[in-house]
Amino acid sequence: MPFQVNRRLLYTLASGLVIFLGTFLAIQYASGAYRFTESGVSPVTGLLSANSFPNGAEVYIDDRLVSATDDTIYLKPGSYQIEIRKDGFWPWRKTVDVEGELVTQTNAQLFPIAPSLVPLTFTGVENVTPSPDGQKILYYTASASAQTKNGLYVLELVDNLLSLQRGPKQIAQNVPGIDLSQAQFIWSPDSTEVMVLAPEKELLVSASENNNLNRLPDISFQKSIIFSEWEEEMYVRERQFLGRFPEEVIEVATESAKNVYISPDKKRLLYTYVDDVPVVLPPNLVPPVPAPNNQPESRRLQTDQLYVYDREEDRNFSAGSVSEQMEIVKDLLAVDLYNRNPLSLESSPSAFRRLQATTAAQLKQNFDGYHTPLTLNSIQWFPDSKHLLYVDDQTVKIKSYDGTNDTTVYSGPFADNFVYPWPDGSKLLILTTFNPNTSLNLYAIEMK
Repeated sequence: MPFQVNRRLLYTLASGLVIFLGTFLAIQYASGAYRFTESGVSPVTGLLSANSFPNGAEVYIDDRLVSATDDTIYLKPGSYQIEIRKDGFWPWRKTVDVEGELVTQTNAQLFPIAPSLVPLTFTGVENVTPSPDGQKILYYTASASAQTKNGLYVLELVDNLLSLQRGPKQIAQNVPGIDLSQAQFIWSPDSTEVMVLAPEKELLVSASENNNLNRLPDISFQKSIIFSEWEEEMYVRERQFLGRFPEEVIEVATESAKNVYISPDKKRLLYTYVDDVPVVLPPNLVPPVPAPNNQPESRRLQTDQLYVYDREEDRNFSAGSVSEQMEIVKDLLAVDLYNRNPLSLESSPSAFRRLQATTAAQLKQNFDGYHTPLTLNSIQWFPDSKHLLYVDDQTVKIKSYDGTNDTTVYSGPFADNFVYPWPDGSKLLILTTFNPNTSLNLYAIEMK
């Protein structure tokens, strides 16, 4: 009797096998065990989140166009050359290590190749001073058409249409007996007041209204007390933010470094190592995080080198060497970061370093240099805390905090090495003039 095949049973078994294999593969796919990558099916994959600002840029992996931002791409674990291109913008390039079952983001900030230039002032500016909060610019003008328009102004760095239409706000007019052209201007730590140190009189003016200088009292005898209160306020904030970093990094920052500046998001530290003896930052100062920045770091600290320390990822990157033009050196105020409670002037007159000086010019330099490295002709933080802004050979440059993607964003004329970022990073401020017979004015370089 010939063998009979039960087709119904065969179909049932085949269907069950297909369902079983499909379920198995679905589970493996969902768990990340297998993925369809650019080179086929990979048993273990990592995820590249190719994002850019602005988006809609081309994504090249190892010189091959594979997608556009914003997109997610499954790749075998390994090292890849990633390039992101968009017409009208400088390309972004970085070697990225993709790890299995982890997400690696590009977060590529693209800068325009030919940014536009917009004038913000027209009457000439002198003695330009950014506020500590980075939201305002203070300056003096003596070139206005009407005498009553000469004096002290504040420019609000906001994109509010009404504020832009109104322009800079005058906070003090020139008055007989007070020579503002020879005065020094120092911001209060909270950016609400300005100390005016004129040869004839010393005043404290509001930064939000037009002040009558003749009616304001002379605060010469209170000046030292006011500055002491400001120093104490700055010291308390410094303790608050620096205290979040590992003790080993704090020790370097307070004892072996100068020009220490915390990033706007308070997660990174820009500093210059000045000790003659090289030191090595110990590894594993904080618990490891998934998919950290895998660019080469520099934990061996060398004299007169700038570094960026990331307290979340425990990574320390080289940011270049000290500029030959640097003239001012910033010291931290905190000298007792290991004490549980902050000291005060009442408990100890020498609780922290002081910024006060014998001359008004040095006093201004000390306070300005504390708030921003602009006065030091050094590297500044870009507002996104992911980039560094600096001047090199009369060009304005921006690079990633890990030292990659060093980009020239402006190479036209500008004066006094003055370049300052808009709070949201959408613009850069420079001082320039396009006519040798006219005064310097503030211009905005559009970055987006």
